[in-house]
Amino acid sequence: MSTNKGIFQRTELLFGKEKMEEIAGKKVIIFGIGGVGSWCAESLIRSGIHYLTIVDSDRICITNVNRQLHATMQTIGEVKTDALKKRLLEINPEAEITAIQKIYNITNHTQFNLDSYNYIIDAIDSLGSKVHLIRMATRTDAILFSSMGASLKLDPTQVRVAEFWKVKGCPLGAKIRKYIRKGDLPAKPFLCIYSEELLENRGSGATCGSDKCLCPKVKSGVGDPELDDHEWCSQKAVINGTVAHITAIYGFTLAGLVIQHIYNQT
Repeated sequence: MSTNKGIFQRTELLFGKEKMEEIAGKKVIIFGIGGVGSWCAESLIRSGIHYLTIVDSDRICITNVNRQLHATMQTIGEVKTDALKKRLLEINPEAEITAIQKIYNITNHTQFNLDSYNYIIDAIDSLGSKVHLIRMATRTDAILFSSMGASLKLDPTQVRVAEFWKVKGCPLGAKIRKYIRKGDLPAKPFLCIYSEELLENRGSGATCGSDKCLCPKVKSGVGDPELDDHEWCSQKAVINGTVAHITAIYGFTLAGLVIQHIYNQT
């Protein structure tokens, strides 16, 4: 148990010492630390998770500032995993945070050693990578929790949790089900966070258009050679509007599902 005992004093009042030690012993990996995953990571660390791996390939863009925890005017251009790791260690310096700047996909999935984790959090945007992670994660002993689409939402009261096949009214969920039926189905049930609300974009300006954004420099080859030509501002087929309170609710709910599952274990 962390020697920074005071950090978790209020949480321990609710859970008790033994359960806090159990929480500290669990290993969690989060794929995607954008608007959903970043808030999930913070909540987990503040709740006592000690071993956390965060996976994301991107750098912080000015368009991330409206909803991503680690995105500020001071962190634009930084590697997301590095920026978030720094913040999480400011919360609990004794936490063991592994930051991986990579894209999860079918060619490199074995590098992540999914079998070594107790909980796997899917907060990936890319449809193909998301489907592959679901297939692989449900074939481990880990518990998977997945985020469906968080864009084009405004009403916090419409955010729901349901088993994957019971998610309704979510376009991303529908696409994933259609895609996943073409190959191996999930090996076991898993819970998803979603909302049936679906608004329309009313504005324009999908890309940042700011001299503070380093996307052009990243695209030209600054940083990891494996990530050359990788920046999402200009490559996403569709960019939809998002707000902080919805992405944060999604992220906090995913973290809550992890902590609740540990709490309920006898």
